[in-house]
Amino acid sequence: MINVGKVIVSSGKRKTAIARATIKEGKGRVRINGVPLEVLPNELKRVKINEVFVLAGNEKRDSVDVKVKVKGGGFMGQAEAVRTAIARGLIEFFDDMGLKEVFVAYDKTIVSGDPRRTEPKHFGGKSSRSRFQKSYR
Repeated sequence: MINVGKVIVSSGKRKTAIARATIKEGKGRVRINGVPLEVLPNELKRVKINEVFVLAGNEKRDSVDVKVKVKGGGFMGQAEAVRTAIARGLIEFFDDMGLKEVFVAYDKTIVSGDPRRTEPKHFGGKSSRSRFQKSYR
């Protein structure tokens, strides 16, 4: 029998992006859809995801391996979904409510998520809020 150790699975959502993170003891490797965090093509996405590890500290980052599968949404929605999934997983893995307080003090949506969604299109216009002009004379 193989001794796997402690493994935590957590999820995060942002708009239509859904991320599932698997956290286990390791050497500090972070992979998003099989790609290491350091070589992600979009720098803004990389910085957004890395915020969680900066807040948690290097000793916590270097003691875990993180694998994330993310799909749906745009690149920024995916980045925020990944960030939420990793933050929730780290809180559960280390069982540290002080870590949660640090995340919430920095940005409330890291742990709780952002409930905003796009408003659906309504009749009488080309989008949800705009209307076609009318002229009676």
